[in-house]
Amino acid sequence: MSDSTGSAALPTEEERADDGQVNPDQMGDDQRTQASDGGATDSRARRTLGVLGVIALIVIGLDQLTKALAVANIDPRDPIQIIGDTVTLTLVRNSGAAFSMATGYTWVLTLVALVVVIGILRYASRLVSTWWIVGIALVLGGAIGNLIDRMLRSPGVLRGHVVDFVSVGWWPVFNVADSAVVCGAILLVVLSLLGFEYDGSRTGFAARNRPGAGDDDA
Repeated sequence: MSDSTGSAALPTEEERADDGQVNPDQMGDDQRTQASDGGATDSRARRTLGVLGVIALIVIGLDQLTKALAVANIDPRDPIQIIGDTVTLTLVRNSGAAFSMATGYTWVLTLVALVVVIGILRYASRLVSTWWIVGIALVLGGAIGNLIDRMLRSPGVLRGHVVDFVSVGWWPVFNVADSAVVCGAILLVVLSLLGFEYDGSRTGFAARNRPGAGDDDA
């Protein structure tokens, strides 16, 4: 008698193989290892991008908030003294790079900042070292913070002037974004000099002083 329910028979293992479906029970150890490694890599990449994004967003938020407060409350002709004349809040519109460098090349600096941001976002998922993630995030947040000014503030798109407002002694007037970029860059340089690599590996000083590094020689 024919099956009155009309249900189709389940495909055999050979038929599933022909359709490109893989039976997990037939996977070899190497295949399982590759699948596990791939899952771990994806998880690590998501974690990296998550931490990077959170830190960068904090920097961007603080930068834009303090700039808005500076524009609303500081008279460019009347700096606010914090510590005498040594530390003041002085509102300046900067057409150059961080700390008022390269004034007059606003559109070039804007394009450079765009390239830096795109490059960081493209390769950020490869980062493993937590401190490298922090350093890159500071640079990214600072770059985007000033890029927003160049894109949205007067006199126009790609030519906008960055708002600077912190003046310390003889140092050029700067903002939160500038500080983040410099701190991030210094951190990355120190990590590189000490041998802490972006992928979590260690060389030189860092390798020699790794906890338990001398156990093999005992």
